[in-house]
Amino acid sequence: MIHVDPELEAQIIKLHFQDGRTQTSLADEFGLSRNVIRRILITYRETTKRDKEEAVRLANMEQLRRLQKENEELKKENDFLKKAAAFFAKESK
Repeated sequence: MIHVDPELEAQIIKLHFQDGRTQTSLADEFGLSRNVIRRILITYRETTKRDKEEAVRLANMEQLRRLQKENEELKKENDFLKKAAAFFAKESK
């Protein structure tokens, strides 16, 4: 079994659960196999089932990810509405 530095594991966990990175992209970036990445993530999920503090941390990461995605979608909608308003203002003149 490959030993992975705990700091690297924490970074992988954050990138996956908070930033939404795929196991494949993480494996490519860190030079690890997908199986090692998968093992890290599964082990963390199991830890969250036993450790309430880690469960809260995971929930916070996932919520942050959802909110970032929602924020990005709202920015796109806002930009579209600004363009539409400018178009219609131009057309009405």
